[in-house]
Amino acid sequence: MEPLQLKAAILDWAGTLVDFGSRAPLHAFMQIFAEAGVTVSEEQTRIPMGTEKKEHIRQMLQQNSIQTAWQVVHGRPSQESDIDELYRRLAPIQIQEIDRHSQIIPGADKLFVRLRERNIRIGSTTGYSRIMIEGMLAKAQQQGLEPDCVIAADEAVGARPGPAAALKNVIEMEIPSVSQCVKIDDTAAGIHEGRNAGMWTVAVVLSGNASGLSLGSWQALSEEEKRNHSIGAYQKLENCGAHYLIDDINKLEPVLVDINRRLALGQRP
Repeated sequence: MEPLQLKAAILDWAGTLVDFGSRAPLHAFMQIFAEAGVTVSEEQTRIPMGTEKKEHIRQMLQQNSIQTAWQVVHGRPSQESDIDELYRRLAPIQIQEIDRHSQIIPGADKLFVRLRERNIRIGSTTGYSRIMIEGMLAKAQQQGLEPDCVIAADEAVGARPGPAAALKNVIEMEIPSVSQCVKIDDTAAGIHEGRNAGMWTVAVVLSGNASGLSLGSWQALSEEEKRNHSIGAYQKLENCGAHYLIDDINKLEPVLVDINRRLALGQRP
């Protein structure tokens, strides 16, 4: 029997392939809470990042400090109807923010070329709904990113941290085994998605949610500032369960080589 080899890379979007620093969801969530009279911090907003967006709102409201502020403003605890209303307000704002943050992360287009050369299928999942990402997908295609499969959060019940969206990629791309797949993501929720699907997982740290800096802000740091910021960002994801942690997708290829080595030795995720 021939040793198994990687057949598919399933990538996240914001913070992994586009939107360096994962700024689009951050701005949208902070805006809808501000409009509801509750000021939330960037740190509070980033805690549930990567989950489906209505679930993200729910988890934000479960934070004691945000729930307390909500009750001060509204005179009662938040209800499911409040989550529905916040989500309704989120969609148009989120679409605008995604449109403003659809620039691909440098090197993503070259990665797609190299994956094709290795005969590795390219799938993707996201915490966004389908309607939120339609414009982003068109812009990504213009910049050289056209995956074989895209599954949005509202197209797979139980997605993130559940395995549904990742497994739907496996089915649609006809991959023989989940152990021949690697899930690449910048959030703990996305890594858990891959682990729960039985896949190899790679956390990207400096281009995504753990860092949070835009490309311009990152490039403006001194070398010492970059080192210190990197240490903090890696600490945020060191316990997320990923098999590998890398700076960004430009560091992915050596990981693919190592996963194939481990597969050849009979190891599994």
